[in-house]
Amino acid sequence: MYMEFNPEKKYRRLPLVVLAGRPNVGKSTLFNRLLHKRRAITDPSPGVTRDPVEMDAFIAGRPVRLVDTGGFKMDRDYSGAAGRKQRRRGLEGAGNSPALDDLVVERTLETLKRADLVVLIFEAGELTAEDEEFIELLRPCQNRLIAAVNKTEGGRREAEVWNLLSYGFEKVYPISAEHGDNVGELEAAIVGRLDFSQVEEEDAEKRPIRVALLGKPNTGKSTLSNRLTVSAASIVSTIPGTTRDVVEGAFTWKGRDFLALDTAGIRRKNKVTENVEYYSVNRAIKTINEADIVFLIIDAGEGLSEQDKKIAALAHDRGRGLIMVLNKWDTMPQVKNAFEAVSDRIRFLFGQMEYAPIVPVSAANGTGVDGLLDTALKMYRQLTIQIETAALNQALERWLGEYPPPIGPRTRFKVKYAVQSSANPVCFIFFVSRPQAVSEAYVSYLKNKIRRDLGFSLIPVSIELRASPGKTKRG
Repeated sequence: MYMEFNPEKKYRRLPLVVLAGRPNVGKSTLFNRLLHKRRAITDPSPGVTRDPVEMDAFIAGRPVRLVDTGGFKMDRDYSGAAGRKQRRRGLEGAGNSPALDDLVVERTLETLKRADLVVLIFEAGELTAEDEEFIELLRPCQNRLIAAVNKTEGGRREAEVWNLLSYGFEKVYPISAEHGDNVGELEAAIVGRLDFSQVEEEDAEKRPIRVALLGKPNTGKSTLSNRLTVSAASIVSTIPGTTRDVVEGAFTWKGRDFLALDTAGIRRKNKVTENVEYYSVNRAIKTINEADIVFLIIDAGEGLSEQDKKIAALAHDRGRGLIMVLNKWDTMPQVKNAFEAVSDRIRFLFGQMEYAPIVPVSAANGTGVDGLLDTALKMYRQLTIQIETAALNQALERWLGEYPPPIGPRTRFKVKYAVQSSANPVCFIFFVSRPQAVSEAYVSYLKNKIRRDLGFSLIPVSIELRASPGKTKRG
């Protein structure tokens, strides 16, 4: 029976569609085309996508879970001069080291096992040995396989497409992921092979809490993501910069669904040396907008950096919950008051962000992770609090009595009333007689009172001062 789906709504228990193929055949370009937005990083260099990147997509009127996988490389011989060059590229450029290539292939195979449908993508032209080996590898799952040949824009090399039929495919779809040629036909074929009977509409009030894992490279973000999701969704390597795309992973804690967003490590701008890393870092920063809470992962042994302070400031400015996660705490000397000393140092450096919790953990062995998630639950509850206007103004009357506004001719103002304008992020509007006369110190006083008296102790609070429409001041 046909079920109507609304693209404005969210759904769960979606069929899983995986895009697979050797490197540089256009998987990420097709992924972005099917999503109708640029989500996976694309670059002419092979080996850009490493971790499987998952997102919900709406294809031909149906919701699916779409996965872009790393390029499948059968040949990973890195001997000789060419091998030395490739190894250097694996550490510094878009190409991968042999160890990373092995991890990419392993992760691709794990993802294929979960798939309800695999779209196997080839490049127009003669098949390579890797293509043929991949076809043979996937032969046992022929009944959930669709073959697409990319880069056939304008009929380019389309005559060679049909050679794939000799490999046992019932039909082959020539497409251009970049230009959109015949992609609609491929979309119809995809949804025609899927079962949507188990799909359910997601309850908006029970949507997953979105947690972004940010920080410098190699602080343990992917290790923590895998620990939270009880999976190996993110590739973990000692090579800094292994994660490039934002990798999503779902998990449940105390009956509440979460979505972890593992991001690329953020280095100082002058250390970002390649286009791929530039896009990775920008994607990581944009993830703050998509998250409810930011886990700022800090290497306990290395301490804070300028980049950590910038990430925290971005989260604060955008009203996101922020937890400073001191990872690798198990490697620190076990001396008395060590945590208090580190916390005091962080509080000193972060100034006005004393509301943000600091939690020591070991992503490697799991210690402290329960406390981290308990803190995240408490923080999310605060992010979604809505204060009734009557209760807010009763509290405001007390605050004005405790610290009355100044009465000088230039500094005088009256606070008339207040309303909460939004939750997550939390913002309040205070209507005053002369917004320009309200000092930053008085705004800070009001913020502190809101946090302490109204239950917002762990999160940033924004205040907007308004006299009349069009005349505002933010603080």
